[in-house]
Amino acid sequence: MSDGIRRMLVGVIASVFSGLAAGQSLPNLFPFLNSAGALETYNAGGPVDLNGPFFQSFGTNGRSCGTCHRPAEAWSISASEVKFRFEATAGTDPIFRPVDGSVCDHNVNTSTLAGRRAAYALLTNRGLLRIAIAVPPNAEFTVVGVVNPYGCNEPDTLSMYRRPLPAANLRFLSAVMWDGRESSPQTGTEKIAYATNPADLQTDLAHQALDATNGHAQATTPLTTHQQQAIVNFEMGLSAAQAYDYRAGALNSAGAQAGPTNLANQTTPSFFIGINDPLGGNPHGTPFTPAIFDLFNAWTNLRHSDEGSTSQRASIARGQAVFNSKRISITGVTGLNDALNIDSIPGTCGTCHDAPDAGNHSLAVALNIGVSDVDSPLDVSYLPTFTLQNKSTHQTVMTTDPGRALITGLWADVGKVKGPVLRGLPARAPYFHNGSAQSLSDVLSFYDTRFKIGFTEQEKEDLIAFLNAL
Repeated sequence: MSDGIRRMLVGVIASVFSGLAAGQSLPNLFPFLNSAGALETYNAGGPVDLNGPFFQSFGTNGRSCGTCHRPAEAWSISASEVKFRFEATAGTDPIFRPVDGSVCDHNVNTSTLAGRRAAYALLTNRGLLRIAIAVPPNAEFTVVGVVNPYGCNEPDTLSMYRRPLPAANLRFLSAVMWDGRESSPQTGTEKIAYATNPADLQTDLAHQALDATNGHAQATTPLTTHQQQAIVNFEMGLSAAQAYDYRAGALNSAGAQAGPTNLANQTTPSFFIGINDPLGGNPHGTPFTPAIFDLFNAWTNLRHSDEGSTSQRASIARGQAVFNSKRISITGVTGLNDALNIDSIPGTCGTCHDAPDAGNHSLAVALNIGVSDVDSPLDVSYLPTFTLQNKSTHQTVMTTDPGRALITGLWADVGKVKGPVLRGLPARAPYFHNGSAQSLSDVLSFYDTRFKIGFTEQEKEDLIAFLNAL
């Protein structure tokens, strides 16, 4: 990016933020700068009303939906932005509340700055909230050991630490929440399916808004039906994506189809539950294609040069090709290898990220790829460990997060979580549900080690360029 363009963007941002401070609105397609370029949001309802229900505090601790779902961070949070909020407010911003913002909800000191710095360390360093879930009474397992370095060692209600998922691009969802708990009959919500979508998704999101307000915001009065619906309508209208790359320029130029406006236009009616499912779950019977993304097809034949936007555009296009075509031998993934009774499945990135131009799974298929394993290739030493024992076989397993098993009670679901929508990635580091990948480079290192892919250095560079352009 040239100094002139950077100064122009900074000036535009400064003028808009003066309006934000006055409690007005966020213009459609307003650019928020991040490490790779700029992210924009297209809101189907027009400018984002910063006084709307999504941004109102309906609880008792000052939080709103917007506390943990920030437009600059692709409607999630980033650890760096949360750390900035801590320093700017001395740890008093509404996100810093013991109910789930601190490492534990008891035996923590939030009365001093030093105490708050320690209590909210996982939030500022990894962007993690504490999620406490009771073990189902009919679970196929018992919790025989909990080692939590922060003091929440209760074996009947387990404290996990997870990243807030984005509140944008929700029209692509096949399950709500990492463990799908807001799309599960066990919690009184509805499994998302082709025949009932999008009504089922909207019902689940309304339930999630109610739960979040009662829990995260510690409300004493539940949301009204009108307030729930207003929040859902707002969320369903948000499309967020990277729109500008510092080196490649506008990501919808020269025939490319990236950016939030294109994303909003391709969502309906082209997306449906089960689209492009690799296991035969497409309700129309259309065969799976690993060509998940076609955003940068127009840049495929650009000549490589050593500098300038052409070089970066060529790199992004090559990265898209790596995502679509690099062969991966998928092994040891519960929910996939065991479900198919196949030890090694020949696949690509799109086998698990199959929704076209979105990158999440188009069906509610939770998987355990090893992110929660105590021997993960990435550092998980900051997380608790849980030892679970199967009631029937007496087999034991150690994990840093039981995942969907705490919703279904099924032994087969231990460690399973869903994959997220892969848009707006550079705005919301760190990655994975537990924040164990501090960068996209860490993400690739995890997959390369876990599945022995054998990425070349050029493939890594190109794939990161592509992911940063989503």
